[in-house]
Order: sequence, then C-alpha cells, then structure tokens
Amino acid sequence: MSSTSGGTAPIRSVLTLLAIAILAPAAAFADDGGALSQRHGNVIITLLGGMLVMFMQPGFALVECGLTRAKNAGNILMKNFLDFSLGTPLFFLVGFGVMFGANATGFFGNPSFCLSFADPATEDGLWAWTFFFFQTMFCATAATIVSGCVAERTDFKAYILVSVIVSVFIYPVSGSWCWNGLFAETKGWIESLGFIDFAGSTVVHSVGGWIGLAGAICVGPRLGKYTADGRARAIPGHNIPLVALGVLILWFAWFGFNCCSTTAADGTVGYIGVNTCLAACMGFVTAMVTIWFITGKPDPSMSMNGCLAGLVGITAGCFEVSPSGSIFIGAMCGVVVVFSVLFLDQKLRVDDPVGAVSVHGVCGTLGSILVAFFAAPGYGESVGILYGGDAHILLVQIIGAFAVAVWAFVTGFIAFKIVDKVVGLRVSREVELKGLDITEHGTDVYSGFQIFSNE
Repeated sequence: MSSTSGGTAPIRSVLTLLAIAILAPAAAFADDGGALSQRHGNVIITLLGGMLVMFMQPGFALVECGLTRAKNAGNILMKNFLDFSLGTPLFFLVGFGVMFGANATGFFGNPSFCLSFADPATEDGLWAWTFFFFQTMFCATAATIVSGCVAERTDFKAYILVSVIVSVFIYPVSGSWCWNGLFAETKGWIESLGFIDFAGSTVVHSVGGWIGLAGAICVGPRLGKYTADGRARAIPGHNIPLVALGVLILWFAWFGFNCCSTTAADGTVGYIGVNTCLAACMGFVTAMVTIWFITGKPDPSMSMNGCLAGLVGITAGCFEVSPSGSIFIGAMCGVVVVFSVLFLDQKLRVDDPVGAVSVHGVCGTLGSILVAFFAAPGYGESVGILYGGDAHILLVQIIGAFAVAVWAFVTGFIAFKIVDKVVGLRVSREVELKGLDITEHGTDVYSGFQIFSNE
C-alpha cells in the first residue's frame, strides 16, 4: 500500500462515519415505501427537543451560581441536580398522570394514570414515551426556577420537600388546566376557554416564578440585604462570566423549548426559531438601555436578565406572532424586567438573588397577555387585537395567566409554610454566615482559592 493511500484511509473512514451520521436519521424517517414518515419525524424532533430542554439545567445552575456568593455554590448545584433527579421519577409516578391523565372535571387528571400501557412495539406507545420525556424536562425547568429565589439561606432538607410538592402537585395541576388536551382527549378548564400558551410562558415559567416569590417572602431576605432603615444593599454575585455562559446555554437550549413544542417535524420550526432569537436580542438591548438610563451604567447582569426575560416573554406566542411582533414583545419584556427587579428589591423588600420572580413570573405573565395583541394572521391559529381580532382573546389570556399565577403563589406559599413547620425553612444565622457549602454539605467547591467574605 502506498503512503498516499495509507494517509487518505483515515480521512475516508471519517467521511464514511459522517455520511452514516447524516443519512441514518433520514433512513429512520422512511417507511417501507421509501416516503418520509411524518410520525417518525415527530418522535425524533420531540426527543431532540427534550434533550435541548434538559440542557437548560446547566444553564440555570450557572446563572444561579454566578449571581450568588462563592460560599454557597455547591449548595446551588446540589439543588439543581436534585430538582431534575428527584423530579423526574416523581413526575413519572404521579405528576404526569395529574397533568395528562383523563381530566373529567377540567381541573386535574387521574393521579393513578401510568404510562405502563405504552407498548414500545407500537407507534402510539413510542409516541407516548417520547411525549413523556419531553414534558418531564418542562417540569424540571419549573422546579429549578424556584431555587434561585430562595438561594443562600434555605435549609436543604426543606428545599427537598418543596421540590417534591412542586413536581407532583403544584406544577401538574395548573399544567392540566392549560395543556391536558395535548395528550388526553379531555381539556382543562383554561384550555377550553381558548387560552394560548404554546410553549409555557405561563404553564412553566410563571409557575416557577410565582412559587419562587412565595418562597422568598416566607424565607425572608439574606442577612445584611437591608439596612436598619430598610434600604436595599447590593450583594454581588461572585462570578459574572459563569452567568454569561449560563445565559448563552439557556438561549441555545430555548430553541428546543420553543421550536420543538410543535412536537411535529414541519416548517413552522423555522419562524419559531426566528421569533425566539429576535425576542432574546431585543430583551437584552432594551434591558441594557433601561438600566443604563436609570443608573448611568450598562450593568451586565441586568442586561443578561433582559435576554432571559425576552425568551420567557416570547415562549407563549412564539407560534402565533410574526417576527416583527416578537421584536416588540422582547423589547417590552426587557424594559419591564428591570423595573420589576428594582421594585421588588427596593420597594417591596423581597430578596430574590437572581431576579427569577421578575424574569419568569412577571415576564411569563406579561408574555402570555401580549399574545392577545400580537397574534398575527397567517402564523398561528389566532388573530390579535392589533390585527383586527376580537377583544375576547385578551380576556381569555388575562384570565388564564392570572388564574395560574394565583394558583402557583397561593399553593407555593402554603407549601413553604407547611415545610417550615415540619423541618424548618431557614438555616441559622451561623450557618448562613459560614456558607451553606461547608455547613450543609461539608465541602468547599473552591478549595485552594482565596475567598473574601462580604459579611
């Protein structure tokens, strides 16, 4: 064998593997007649979407970790792992049935409903398992949002109990109100009104945000957050580059969140992706300009929260609005999130270390309502007020968004109060000052680094 052929053999092998990787999915789509199987395409795109949504977990972990202090980084990582690792089997055993089982009352499904009926040898069975996988990632997202609101002062045992309640009860019940018809033949009461929440501004994000608000109120502010006369003190996060990486990961994974909520391999994923990206861009820009105008500085963390606010805001209407509409929605969410963060922090004295209440709760509710104005003809299935649509759509969006917000806040508040009575919600002053990593987990995640406390 010549040296030339020997040198090109590895290249040919790599090219062969690449060809297999590219062509194998296409072959999987083909039925016996060689035509594209829409059913198989739907399964694959939904599965890939679920994988992308799962990738939001490291994004949330990095954002939350970076916006808080180094002495609590390990605790935050543990909570993010816990939400996913414990929430997934609980959603399988109970939550999925409550959310997607037959909903005779319109309020929640059959808790005993189980996917054991799904035969993987049948088309329906394969779809059932795929749909469950996709929806499980959404449940984990809602639960993870809560952790940032109560960061740096919450007992780990107490947080475990709250996470359980969110995964098996709070999230699945309101999810059944809005999305039961996606899998079951019945519809939840909000869904039957015609409520539009394509990918979860209300169902996922606002639920996590409003539960988080209840938790932040119940657990109280961090030590040193407010002065004796009630003025807010900044407690800077320890690693803004981690925050930036987390936001970029979330932005990327959000395309799975929104585009793949079609659960169908069709052309709509293209403009959904465009809408998602435009809203994120405008959220960043308007948040940057707003905080720059207020403080005289274009603050990085507030600007990046604007990016997330734009993503949350467009999630409800990403299928219904045009790209121009997504620009306006993202821009408005970017402005609102800044004022919301400042209002909660300085006026209401609610200590939310990562701004999750404003990003997910406030902008999730706002984004759902804005669909009533910006739903464009020729895109989704509804027509908004700005395009000549009936005002009834606005009434439905307001009822749906606020009903879920009230449900999440009230049940979240009750859950935190019950857990406080059972195991105690807040760590001691000594534990909080030392940091939860050493006291709660017996570890120092930055071992060998010099960490200066701002206490």
